Amino acid sequence: MSSVYRNILVAVDGSPDADAALAHAAALARDQHARLTLLTAIPPIPATALLATGAAPPRAEVVKHYSELLRHATDSLPGDISVTTLLVDGPAAKALIERAKSGAFDLIVMGSHGHGRLHQSLLGCVSQKVLHASPIPVLLTRAPVEEPATAPAPTMESSLDISPMTS
Repeated sequence: MSSVYRNILVAVDGSPDADAALAHAAALARDQHARLTLLTAIPPIPATALLATGAAPPRAEVVKHYSELLRHATDSLPGDISVTTLLVDGPAAKALIERAKSGAFDLIVMGSHGHGRLHQSLLGCVSQKVLHASPIPVLLTRAPVEEPATAPAPTMESSLDISPMTS
């Protein structure tokens, strides 16, 4: 049986959901004997940051940050998975959609939420745009939800005062 997916594009932004997407994509790549391409987009600097003196970090620091993020993601993959990396400038959704339309990929795997302003929305802004505009399948993942630690329920003995009565 031939592989359904040969080239998988994975969005990497350092968020917990993107990390879960990378882990899922790695398992899928191993199963399908597919190649992964990890894409990280350097977002444009907001105009408001340009107006404030010293508000925007130097471009070299921004590039270094996203390069390290991409390297960390690559280093987390098992050695037997074929991987390529892309560090691009511009909005992440646009970069993912352009690559999807190129015909070089069979699937996009990405987190349902990233590190964007709309983190609390039902779907993140980037994932929503990609999901609606991509000509290829898009697999959205979420990081596992950690259950809050709960105190053990009191037992009958611990909730009753069973001290002997003295007269």
